[in-house]
Amino acid sequence: MTETVKLSNGVSMPMEGFGVFQIPEQECEQVIRNAIESGYRLIDTASSYQNEEAVGRAVKTCGIPREELFITTKAYIQEMGYDNTMKAFEDSLKRLGLDYLDLYLIHMPFGDYYGSWRAMEELYRAGRIRAIGVCNFLPDRLLDFCYNVEIKPQVNQIERHPHYQRAEDLQLMEELGVQPEAWAPFAEGLKGMFEEPVLMEIAAKHQKTPAQILLRWNVQQGVIVIPKSVHRERMEENRKIWDFELDAEDMQRIAELDKNCPSMLDTRKISEIRRVYDYLNNPVLTSL
Repeated sequence: MTETVKLSNGVSMPMEGFGVFQIPEQECEQVIRNAIESGYRLIDTASSYQNEEAVGRAVKTCGIPREELFITTKAYIQEMGYDNTMKAFEDSLKRLGLDYLDLYLIHMPFGDYYGSWRAMEELYRAGRIRAIGVCNFLPDRLLDFCYNVEIKPQVNQIERHPHYQRAEDLQLMEELGVQPEAWAPFAEGLKGMFEEPVLMEIAAKHQKTPAQILLRWNVQQGVIVIPKSVHRERMEENRKIWDFELDAEDMQRIAELDKNCPSMLDTRKISEIRRVYDYLNNPVLTSL
């Protein structure tokens, strides 16, 4: 296993990054500096997280050269459409204090995301974004999208953890050359994820934590992970996944945990669609 993966356009992306969802602006700068000091080089934010400015300050003051960092942000539903996304990109870049992005993503598969993609293709061709992609696209929507764009997305960021393993999604992404990236690799601890006896037994076997098993399980299948923690010791713990390997028996036992349903986001459920459209006014995490 290597700690980086090459996207379809040849850009190298870290296999493990740091997510900043729900980290308040006033804490975020120091948290990210701690994460960078702990070895993270991929930082994942979004306009809807409302902490891009803190990310930018941390990047500027962390002491690591910009070219060694991989910065991702996303355009939200209200920023869809060609003109809206052009403006959203400039606004995010200004808040981040950067002159280019490593990865820019469509955050949700709603609104005029085709118009947004045309804007992103232009920005990509102009060298202002090194890679472009989508989030939360289910297989049917991803395939339809790839049939209708000039540049296929290089990344699809999706909810993925042992309760929602998404074999069909991964198979299609492999066929299309789209790199999977897992948000909420711990499922935010929902539905007893950290208390799963199987994960606890496998963790004890390898002298690791359940969290480390969850991350290793993803990266071992070629899926990028972006865990989040505001605690320095947890950040460092989550980085220690490169010195062991899950064996076939471990992988099979984890495969049997699949409930084939999301814990955080269901883009086909009416209550969830209403929730994400209203998220900027009322930041409810899930209706599931």
